[in-house]
Amino acid sequence: MKKVFFHTHPYEPFIDDNTEKLIVGTLPPPRFTTGDLKQGDVNFCYGSKDGQLWLILDKIFNLNLKFDTTDEAIEERKAFLKQRHIGICDIVASAEREKIDASDIGMHNITLRNVLDYLKQFPKVKTLLFTGGNSKNGPEYFFRKHLKEHSVSLVNVSDTAPRVHEFIHPATKKNIKTISLIAPSGAANRAVGSLESYKMMKRENPKFNTLDFRVLQYREFF
Repeated sequence: MKKVFFHTHPYEPFIDDNTEKLIVGTLPPPRFTTGDLKQGDVNFCYGSKDGQLWLILDKIFNLNLKFDTTDEAIEERKAFLKQRHIGICDIVASAEREKIDASDIGMHNITLRNVLDYLKQFPKVKTLLFTGGNSKNGPEYFFRKHLKEHSVSLVNVSDTAPRVHEFIHPATKKNIKTISLIAPSGAANRAVGSLESYKMMKRENPKFNTLDFRVLQYREFF
């Protein structure tokens, strides 16, 4: 019998009464749950040295962030989020894995966080920024499942990447917008490379890369 790894989210949602935008992903890599961090990891949401979210935000806002396993690196990120009224509330609370890796598709027996409840507690939130789309076990996929349990659906606003939807919160009756950004991971680079808009920019500037493309996309919504 294969041993199953119980992958729990190591961080509570980072959100307060002033939060207006909420970043929603799934789970950080398993090493953040076990505490076996790599050199260059930051012990905070999206802190993997292999991830790109903080690289993207660093470029957009000229933050000059530290990328190391120090308390200072954590506090820099928290200060930025508070200043910009941005929160983080990944939708997966826990999952089981037969293979210990960071793939969304490898998650089984998944428990979701009640994001709708957080939106009720913090009513200033008006935008959800999904770090990934509607592919199986992606953040939008899980959020749609979460909404369905409350008889709520996403309404399409724009099908042009990144896709935009909206919904009415069942308790607060507020209209909330969702943006499905390209995932800030190396695994999504192939998807970026296949986009015609990326190919066009690459032809115009051969030095243009997939990180640059994400910076352009994320800048509009952050």
